[in-house]
Amino acid sequence: MKKILIIDDEELILQLLQKMLEEEGHQVRVALNGEVGLEMFKHEPADLVITDMVMPVKDGLKTILELREIDEEVPVIAISGGGTIAKERYLAIASHLDNVVTVAKPLSRADILNAVRELLF
Repeated sequence: MKKILIIDDEELILQLLQKMLEEEGHQVRVALNGEVGLEMFKHEPADLVITDMVMPVKDGLKTILELREIDEEVPVIAISGGGTIAKERYLAIASHLDNVVTVAKPLSRADILNAVRELLF
């Protein structure tokens, strides 16, 4: 069983991903923004972090960079449905970081599970 931390400001996305990953046997924790997610990670590191790129308080890029200060090897799945710029641009930035896989919203079960398998196994 792997520990996965999901960070997204959309509660529906959090619930969907949590249910999907728990059904696959993972232990899942959720956070509504990057600041809370980072605090959770500091107290109980995860094997994988899934983070939205466009969030209030702390965006996904800052969240990933600060996660890497805590654990430079932690794998990350960056997700985005876009914002003030197209989702592809947010994801393109994240894809240049090591050990990061990107998935565009709307999310599909297959895309998420394939990304999890790619990074954890």
